[in-house]
Amino acid sequence: MRGSSIKAISLTGIGALTPIGNDLESYWNGLISGTSGCANITHFDASNFKTKFACELKGFDPADHFEKKEYRRYDRFSQYGIVAASEAINDSKLIDSSPNYDRIGVIWGAGIGGLETFQNEVLNFADGDGTPRFNPFFIPKMIPDIAPGLIAMKYGFQGPNYATVSACASSSNALIDALNYIRIGHADVIVAGGSEAPVTIAGVAGFNAMHALSTRNDDPGSASRPFDRDRDGFVLGEGAGALILEEYEHAINRGAKIYAELAGGGLSCDAYHMTAPHPDGRGAIKVMKNCLDDAGLNHTDIDLINMHGTSTPLGDVAESKAVKNVFQEHSYNLNINSTKSMTGHLLGAAGAVESISCVLAMKHGIVPPTINHFNDDDNIDSELNFTFSSPQKRDISIAMSNTFGFGGHNACVIFKKIN
Repeated sequence: MRGSSIKAISLTGIGALTPIGNDLESYWNGLISGTSGCANITHFDASNFKTKFACELKGFDPADHFEKKEYRRYDRFSQYGIVAASEAINDSKLIDSSPNYDRIGVIWGAGIGGLETFQNEVLNFADGDGTPRFNPFFIPKMIPDIAPGLIAMKYGFQGPNYATVSACASSSNALIDALNYIRIGHADVIVAGGSEAPVTIAGVAGFNAMHALSTRNDDPGSASRPFDRDRDGFVLGEGAGALILEEYEHAINRGAKIYAELAGGGLSCDAYHMTAPHPDGRGAIKVMKNCLDDAGLNHTDIDLINMHGTSTPLGDVAESKAVKNVFQEHSYNLNINSTKSMTGHLLGAAGAVESISCVLAMKHGIVPPTINHFNDDDNIDSELNFTFSSPQKRDISIAMSNTFGFGGHNACVIFKKIN
């Protein structure tokens, strides 16, 4: 449990680049209007694929943000990360305060990294005569840690800098690492978050081979349907989310706007299966309890849980069971939602993007809906308030966000309103 000597960590800037909005304001508007970001794939010809749709960004042009020579050296996941981080840094007005750049870090999550770069280089080699003609930027474009490196290079941040890789929990891991580095005094500010660009030939085909993706090609807009009886897999998404985490007194001293406190983080592992969750939600139970303990909170303090809620047959049941185990009778007082019903699953960026949803819900007193609910699942308690179909007004003081990744990785964060 958090001791009184541990520093409080505030959130002072946010940036979002998502399938339902290319900046923070449009992302929020998409959430509360219940917008589906899902449509037929445009990044490549998916006509022969089992799944022909995804949640792609709309109208994103790297030329709006970078010089051509520059963006050709960046994989899309890095482009997305730099754009979201830049919005968050501008929102925080951090640079205007003449900070100590040695004490500003970047910790960034990516579940896969430069998948498209890897794919295209290998395809080019396969089309040739066996002579290797690889782009000299192949390796630096591909590696997940290039995104935080590029963000730091843009601004000159010389504090802790690395990538976290834990599949779909990656950016939540980044937030938790940032939280703890600031707590113990290794940095004053950390740009934390994640980005992902998996809507590629290899990404869609790979997840299709696992039977992980929805194949509802006749109605893509309703394909991501968490907790619905007829869900048939997740919808692949892309984008980025960035959060400026800052030691509370440092933020106060420079007169920063404070959205919320990052009150705690929890980690656990299912130690069960490569891709399937433990059927009783064993790891999910542990991670939520660990997070509550780290934040020094009781289960009855939580108002909102943004569920991992991927729209998979196994995952939604296991997570719902875990919530009832941890929160007991208070489960029925909670608002629960899955914003993946709108954004799709952003993999390594999911934790950051969904944490932002929690913070905006607290700020505006509105819980974004879980869209695409048509039929109750007999294996999921229908008395739980999943915020189906429409947003709900609620005064939210404390919100939790869950992320669970292949490999059994579980990460959970809690945000607290600062009055």
